[in-house]
Amino acid sequence: MERENASFPSTFVLLGFSEFPWLEMPLSAVVLLSYILTLMGNSSILLLSLLDPRLHTPMYFFLDNLSLLDLGITFTIVPQLLVNLLGPDKTIAAWGCITQAYLFQWTSCTECILLAMMAIDRYVAICRPLQYTIIMRPWVCVQMAAASWSSGLANALLQVTFTLQLPLCGHHTLDHFFCEVPVLIKLACGDTTANDLALVVGAIPFALLAPLMVIISYTFIARSVLKLPSAEGRHKALTTCSTHLLVVTMYFGPGIYMYLQPPAKSSQAKFVSFFYCVITPLLNPLIYTLRNKDVKTAWVQILQSQVWVNLLEAR
Repeated sequence: MERENASFPSTFVLLGFSEFPWLEMPLSAVVLLSYILTLMGNSSILLLSLLDPRLHTPMYFFLDNLSLLDLGITFTIVPQLLVNLLGPDKTIAAWGCITQAYLFQWTSCTECILLAMMAIDRYVAICRPLQYTIIMRPWVCVQMAAASWSSGLANALLQVTFTLQLPLCGHHTLDHFFCEVPVLIKLACGDTTANDLALVVGAIPFALLAPLMVIISYTFIARSVLKLPSAEGRHKALTTCSTHLLVVTMYFGPGIYMYLQPPAKSSQAKFVSFFYCVITPLLNPLIYTLRNKDVKTAWVQILQSQVWVNLLEAR
């Protein structure tokens, strides 16, 4: 292979799902519908938190941050994916590719830490209920969220900037539907051992320590729940945690598969990434809305108040 340390390309080619041409049109319909519902679902959670004072609690504060991250992942990946699926042009501008790489690395890493912080919040709520308001003070929650966002940003700046220093080969074709660090590394000419090592080391806090923190938190939660004297108390505690646990499973499952398992076929990896980037941000608000009594109550009250406003205006 000819080694070419040329100037940075002006465009990249995203192959996406072009190996399955028969799938592109139905997939574009799924992506468009998911995109609309994701925007509506996550925006509605943010709106409810602003309008309903009962949702001004640590759990919903972290849920707001989760919704912002899901919106960030959606805005970063889905518009370009729709363009590639609906048209013959599979290219992306270099600045768009770099932006995708930075923002996806930032939001995905931040979400890992945030889910661990939410597990800690559930641990305090179940295992230290009398001290919950003292431990989970507003300023503590802000610091926990800030730590999540800043750690994700630091890792994104390190990984993407380090990757962009690599000399590129003559071809600029990415066998993926968006730009991310492991795919960009494959374009490099020469030795990428240092980059691969940095990627693995950088993933430790997000793909290993964060899930481990979740497991430890839920281990203590399970022990506390089993000690509760009443079945009703146990059911209430499990209901409180089941929503977050389901979201954690959906998020860390594909992520661990993608980054810690042996290399898979590119088509298989793309479909796992598709679930991770398109489906998960859609399901998160649905899970929290359908399984959370406070959110459903807030929705009902807002809708009822709007009905009364319309009736008064009609009169």
